[in-house]
Amino acid sequence: METQTQEAQIILAIEAIRSSKKMHRRKAAKLYRVPYLTLTNRINGVPPRSECQSKNHNLTKLEEEVLVRHILDIDERGFAPRLAGVEDMANYILESRGARRVGKLWAHRFVQRRPELKTRLNRVYDFQRALCEDPELISAWFQLVQNMRAKYGILDCDFYNFDEMGFMMGIICAAMVAEARQYSQAIGSGRQRLLVLIVKVGVFLLF
Repeated sequence: METQTQEAQIILAIEAIRSSKKMHRRKAAKLYRVPYLTLTNRINGVPPRSECQSKNHNLTKLEEEVLVRHILDIDERGFAPRLAGVEDMANYILESRGARRVGKLWAHRFVQRRPELKTRLNRVYDFQRALCEDPELISAWFQLVQNMRAKYGILDCDFYNFDEMGFMMGIICAAMVAEARQYSQAIGSGRQRLLVLIVKVGVFLLF
């Protein structure tokens, strides 16, 4: 906020200098309470620091925007890229114009300073389970439960709650990915073996 206020004062000082021949730079800097050197730089065409791309940023603003749009696009399709993949994308852009490669922590810092992105541990999601998220299939299943209750006279007290936890055989750890600021999951191929534990935790009312 203080930076914006100072920039506003600098603009007023520049307008005062341009509108009055008697208004010199030092007088304007003192009158509007802005640094004389900063005022001189603005008059000479030097942009504010907030509008300048940091020298530590390997990519240009346009290149970063293109990279962010690409990440959001593939994340929307359910394939959020790993940080190593984001690093490879940046290096591909830099190599195309002969620039040096990014560092090891560049991708992590890039996601941190982009408000559109975030990092999270990606959880593997079984392919068959993803297919079952069709609203029509879910509605049909609950309708079947209702029909079976009516047919056999099943009461609420006859329902038991179970919890389950699945372990993907061969998948020992999750991966850090870059994605949009919304929840997403990676869909597995469905070829891995799945070990499921089921534990009874008590009685509950389903309806």
